[in-house]
Amino acid sequence: MLLRMSSLFLRTLREDPAEAEVTSHKLLVRAGYIRRAAPGVYSWLPLGLAVKAKVEQIVREEMAAAGAQEVFFPALLPREPFEVTGRWTEYGDNLFRLQDRKKADYLLAPTHEEMFTLLVKDLYSSYKDLPVTLYQIQNKYRDEARPRAGLLRGREFVMKDAYSFDIDSEGLVKSYLAQRAAYERIFTRLGLEYVIVKADAGAMGGSASEEFLSPSPIGEDTFVRSSGGYAANVEAVTISSPAEQSLDGKQPMHVEDTPGTTTISAVVEFANQKLDIPITPANTLKHIVLAITDVNRKRSLVVVAIPGDRELEPKRAEIVFAGFEVETATDEDFAKNPQLLKGFIGPVRDGKQYLGEKAEAKIRYLVDPRVVTGSVWVAGANQKDKHVFDLVFGRDFSADGIADLAEIKAGDPAPDGSGPLELARGIEIGHVFQLGTKYAEALDLKVLDENGKLVTVTMGSYGIGVTRIIAVLAEANNDEKGLAWPEAVAPADIHVVAAGKEDEVYAVAEKLAGELVASGKQVLLDDRLKVSPGVKFSDAELLGIPKILIVGKGLANGEVDIWDRRSGDRRSIKVDLAVAELS
Repeated sequence: MLLRMSSLFLRTLREDPAEAEVTSHKLLVRAGYIRRAAPGVYSWLPLGLAVKAKVEQIVREEMAAAGAQEVFFPALLPREPFEVTGRWTEYGDNLFRLQDRKKADYLLAPTHEEMFTLLVKDLYSSYKDLPVTLYQIQNKYRDEARPRAGLLRGREFVMKDAYSFDIDSEGLVKSYLAQRAAYERIFTRLGLEYVIVKADAGAMGGSASEEFLSPSPIGEDTFVRSSGGYAANVEAVTISSPAEQSLDGKQPMHVEDTPGTTTISAVVEFANQKLDIPITPANTLKHIVLAITDVNRKRSLVVVAIPGDRELEPKRAEIVFAGFEVETATDEDFAKNPQLLKGFIGPVRDGKQYLGEKAEAKIRYLVDPRVVTGSVWVAGANQKDKHVFDLVFGRDFSADGIADLAEIKAGDPAPDGSGPLELARGIEIGHVFQLGTKYAEALDLKVLDENGKLVTVTMGSYGIGVTRIIAVLAEANNDEKGLAWPEAVAPADIHVVAAGKEDEVYAVAEKLAGELVASGKQVLLDDRLKVSPGVKFSDAELLGIPKILIVGKGLANGEVDIWDRRSGDRRSIKVDLAVAELS
């Protein structure tokens, strides 16, 4: 294939687009791969489509190698299946909803679980039909409140989503491992660095979930890893409770005046300097009031206690209260619940349980896993300017339950004992779930087993963000001059630049380009007349094709230059050796 710059639908830009925040967004727009159509929505230009097609081809090849078969669903879907599974409501404002002229409800699909399930239900009825794995590469739509970072968080994007259907959990594990291995091959072929982390299945449900993250300083996902091989998203890390302690010999709790101490740091400073009680933030309990709202818009409050040296992690809160909207309580919430005294909330008052299972208060009280029997704490006394010291869990107060909501810190021990954790950031590029029977049960997908008995099919779900991967590749493969694509996804193999005014330069460039195409290479030929060599070189650096062949001044000596865009190496070679060298 030969592309000519003189006729290619392309305009490169010298300035970054005003709305671009991250490097990949800036370069993909400047290099003419994509153009903004609306917030979070992009048009794909010829070079961008070429990259996208190569990513999709690698995905298709590895899906086929893993035994998956390709299908294609519409993006416009009816409401009814999503109503059955509850996701018409659960998706909330993230769902694009619309009506046809007959007022029937439709949506633009954010995912296609329902459609895959119903398709298999429609066509298969026996265990003999299974296992089967189906996949598609299709546009998805989510009404992001704040689309940002170009292709990394958009309202329209392309995903590869695959679903496996098995007769039992043993079969599901085999299908899951086959897809997981295919993902590793895909990302390796694409030249992407990746980490596989344990993840929470969240609203997807299921028994197991792993994410493939590409480490990046601009990543929205925080994950942890240990030197011993443990890796997980922060929301999926499970904190092990410390050993319980004896209640014998503990100091009795006592209330102290602590004027103006509405923060943890103020309490610690006052205790150390005014009361001569040596404590650190880790000895205190920070009480956070959360408002949770169910699908029926019923709002209730929950008080959670975490160690004072930690902050609440919103993603972990979303997991604990899955199915609810979660936010910190508002001033209006506090006004309706005057018993919750801001800055001085605690589990006891006047020596009696004030929050928790033994209290009369109707507000639920949950504590961090580190709050175990015999542990000693400092907390608010539910009275202005007062705190309780030597407060012992299991003796002075109890709770309605455990909630693992606190942030994970660098240095925390890995749950599997493989060493201290370090924090890193990454961009999600793939996700695999063992869904189980959630969607099959909701949509009544059953088949006859060997004994003629109807059994519910068990499913797996496997997603890859195709357009997101392009942004991740651009983010990881660039320099101050422009993009530098890996060979596997570059829109062409070789960029031939005719750098001069002489007819011979263009004739030789044309000849070499033709010979390279004949050898099986994809070639972009910069044959533009009246464009200076400097502009052509700048465009070559910006476009990022890995090999650049320059036909210019050296032609007088029978030589051309081969320029490796990724390494920066540039060397001269005899004209008659160039094609063999690049082929």
